[in-house]
Amino acid sequence: MSVLSLQPKGLPPVPEQTVRTARAAFPKGSLPMRVRDHLASVFVDEPFAEAFGVRGAPGYSPGVLALVTVLQFAEDLTDRQAADAVRDRLSWKYAIGAELADAGFDHTVLPRFRVRLAGQGLERMVFDRLLEHCREAGLVAAGGKQRTDSTHVISAVRDLNRLELAGESVRAALEALAVAAPSWLAGRIDVVEFAERYGPRVDGWRMPSSQTKRERLAQVFGQDALALCQAAWAAGTPVWIREIEAVGLLRQVLVQTYIIRSDARGRQVIRKRDADDGVPPGQLRLASPYDADARWAAKGEDLFWMGYKVHLTETCGTLPEAEAGAGAGVGAEVMPNLITDVHTTDATVPDVKATTPIQQSLAERGVKPAEHYLDSGYPSAELITDALKQGIRMVTPVLLDHSAQARAAEGFEKNAFTIDWTTRQVRCPAGRTSSHWNPVKQHGKDAIVITFSVLTCRACPFQQQCTTSERGRRMLTLRPKELHENLARARAEQKTDTWKNKYAIRAGVEGTVNQALDITGIRRARYRGLPKVRLQHAFSATALNVIRLDAYWTDSPLRRTRTSRLERLAYHLTA
Repeated sequence: MSVLSLQPKGLPPVPEQTVRTARAAFPKGSLPMRVRDHLASVFVDEPFAEAFGVRGAPGYSPGVLALVTVLQFAEDLTDRQAADAVRDRLSWKYAIGAELADAGFDHTVLPRFRVRLAGQGLERMVFDRLLEHCREAGLVAAGGKQRTDSTHVISAVRDLNRLELAGESVRAALEALAVAAPSWLAGRIDVVEFAERYGPRVDGWRMPSSQTKRERLAQVFGQDALALCQAAWAAGTPVWIREIEAVGLLRQVLVQTYIIRSDARGRQVIRKRDADDGVPPGQLRLASPYDADARWAAKGEDLFWMGYKVHLTETCGTLPEAEAGAGAGVGAEVMPNLITDVHTTDATVPDVKATTPIQQSLAERGVKPAEHYLDSGYPSAELITDALKQGIRMVTPVLLDHSAQARAAEGFEKNAFTIDWTTRQVRCPAGRTSSHWNPVKQHGKDAIVITFSVLTCRACPFQQQCTTSERGRRMLTLRPKELHENLARARAEQKTDTWKNKYAIRAGVEGTVNQALDITGIRRARYRGLPKVRLQHAFSATALNVIRLDAYWTDSPLRRTRTSRLERLAYHLTA
């Protein structure tokens, strides 16, 4: 990466000729022009200082590049298209304060800018600055209602089965070494032989159809991978050879895909792992040699993808009177629903693991909600309790009692038992008391196992309704008191019509996810690696907020967040 220095300037003033021409062409303004007029203070250079040096050639203004990137995502443009827009679109020149004759910059400036942001952990810088601006303007605030939902994100690399992954990992390492250490590589392998085998990409369509031949090919891939790794980690090999990312990933794929043993003669034997050998868990298993962070995941029976997952959180307490019903006052100002948090993980992270980071992020930025609406994948008894302590009430369906009695809707489920936490006893519907109260650890969590005596249960006339245990006695597993009571209260509330009507507001976030998909293509990763995908999602969320703010500035009514194809075309034509 070239050495560039930062000389903070921010957005330059808009030249008079650019102002006159733009105002003549757009008497009512346009989105890029209104972004410049309202949000110039967001796109300043100083927050990006740590991504640039203090010596070297002056780089292009990061504030300008950040604004161009937001507009790029608002219109779902490629880097080339965005660079062309800077050169030939009047409204974009107005936005960045450029002269009409300004030739702009080469499109390669944008990816280099993103690399700097991702490398310094500044992926969310523009999103956070815009959120802070909206908070100071009173458009978002702590308290109120917010809602969260997630969607899958498909990685920017092709799907590979295990055999393709093994071969393509060898090929990726060879390609990297051919550039970084050609002389070293030529002294370790037969370049002609390997070029014939790994010249074209490893593709399942080109592989033999015979299972025997495919197994033999897997053996060859493994032997080649082992030979390369042994050479890279041999004594005397420069350390930087094995620090090449593709070489390190090849070693991981080798360990995850193959087993190396010594035979009776002491020779190394390598073979592909099968189900009996075990494979790494999904969160550790590499899926591609070109994206070390992409992972395979499944949701339900129909969705199976390789990549990431993104969670979007938005405000939802300022609806039009027609939608808010009796809760909205006559003449009340309609505020925009703005995205307050964007959280990206690899595909294997369940939604419940994202709840705490999202709520912590909202609290740190001063926009902690009073009510947080989520679907059933996000809550747990611990999370509901912890959120209440932080002043956040989670409005979410919780998992119901999964005991055999509850599933069959007959017999005595847990809520039919009376718990005396003081005496540490439980009374059953027949009036009998438990004999044992045992605090335990289950899956790393505190629990209490309640046991009734065999003699008590066998003599009970309701035994058949209560338990089918071979021992003939009832056992209950409870959470600690506070968790149990919060969970029981949530289960009781979600069965009421009042709660169901209240929870209906959460559905709106699904429209936001669809809007993000239609406008910014959020469901397909543009880049490789979790830091860059996080950057993509942060800019996507920023672009959506800008579009919603523009509707607010122009007094457009708050419409549904779902965007039709015709509406998207209309937006592109008028942007």
